[in-house]
Amino acid sequence: MSRLLERLRKCQDDRGMMANLRCILVDNKKHRAWPVLNRLGVEIDKEIPAFVAGLFASHPEGDSSSISNFGETCKRIEKARGEDTSDLSSDESSRKKNLTPTERRFQHLLAANRSEVPDRVKRMVLMAKSQGVAVNYEKLLHDLQYWGDRTKTEWAASFWTPGTAPADEEAV
Repeated sequence: MSRLLERLRKCQDDRGMMANLRCILVDNKKHRAWPVLNRLGVEIDKEIPAFVAGLFASHPEGDSSSISNFGETCKRIEKARGEDTSDLSSDESSRKKNLTPTERRFQHLLAANRSEVPDRVKRMVLMAKSQGVAVNYEKLLHDLQYWGDRTKTEWAASFWTPGTAPADEEAV
């Protein structure tokens, strides 16, 4: 586990600190998070660790043991929202060939420019919070630092696992 996440877990009961840390996610409030980031040992100009710390403060339910990456988190969100088509019979799934809303959001996340990724990840983390789905922040931190085709492919492979109903190609 990274030192940042260890420190965040120790401080997660400090509501004031977590509130200030969430400010890093809002452009005109970032200055309120800087003292907290300093206390956590995060350089304020390191955007990705600061961003992940803010996400953790928003939704501290993290699980690095059972969730492989953010693609799996998004798949669990889809299942929690009752959108998953993999459990439907072939007759029902043939009627539901369009992408699910979560699947569409995930696809947009994978297609996003590097500058758009944080906002799209933030939205998915907030969806995870609303559905009670954990996030592997350690892996997310690593993946965002090394964002590229390899990460996108790993996330996609976790989201679209074999045995799930395929999406209609015309909708893609």
